[in-house]
Amino acid sequence: MASSPEALVSGARTVSSLPTTFTRLNTAVQDPRSSNRDIASIISDDAGLSARLLRMVNSALYAFPSKISTISRAVTVVGTKQLRDLALATSVLDMFRDVPSDQVNMESFWKHNIACGVTARVLATLRRDPNAEEFFVAGLLHDIGRLLMFTEAPELTAQAFGKARDTGTLLYKNEPEVFGFDHAGVGAALLKQWQLPAQIIAAVGYHHRPSASRDHPIHAAITHVADLIVNAQQIGTSGEVFTPPLDVEAWQKLGLQEHMLSAIIKQANRQIDDAAPLLLEAA
Repeated sequence: MASSPEALVSGARTVSSLPTTFTRLNTAVQDPRSSNRDIASIISDDAGLSARLLRMVNSALYAFPSKISTISRAVTVVGTKQLRDLALATSVLDMFRDVPSDQVNMESFWKHNIACGVTARVLATLRRDPNAEEFFVAGLLHDIGRLLMFTEAPELTAQAFGKARDTGTLLYKNEPEVFGFDHAGVGAALLKQWQLPAQIIAAVGYHHRPSASRDHPIHAAITHVADLIVNAQQIGTSGEVFTPPLDVEAWQKLGLQEHMLSAIIKQANRQIDDAAPLLLEAA
């Protein structure tokens, strides 16, 4: 049994690094000398990634008035950082395509996480937060730690699921009793190993206790609220049977009104219906 989330992650050799195309893309985006043409060239070298990104930018997530037919145009219209984050999302789904699990249907798992990402993006857009795609990635990856639990410790994972089922309690609260840590901690450790931005790591690591996130409270709060909205609607599942409790302080930090919830859900669900099938092709 792994002694810590970091130990569990370090033993998972198959996910020790992100795909080469994303690494090249990320390096280029962070280099002020890189041009839009350089970014487009890196993406275009990967035909599968190019096709997935074009389908995404032409989906209801963006609702552009005219079709975006080339990666060069997508880079210009969507933005380099935003397209980089979409590339990360599709790359991660592709990495975990063949994850086996006796506990959760993987299509249902990814539908839940995609829905959380889309809902987080809607919340961030309403708040006018910069780079809404960053919140999309955080929502999409919020339960990624559970995938490593499935693959690296299937017997302990089954034990945690059994405890939750037998006691009628939340799965994430049973994980520490079995593992000594929960899936949020494992997810944060994995994203740290991948050298992802601190705000995404915080969002994943604190999505069940957002008020504990000191450095990036909004990222954690948005991911937390998005997860609850999706759980309450039972859109897919990553293993939880019950809806986790709302952190009221996290909701208050967002500065949104309760009467906006129905519109938020309606907008998010329309985008989920359009985007989920596109992303599930990569999962």
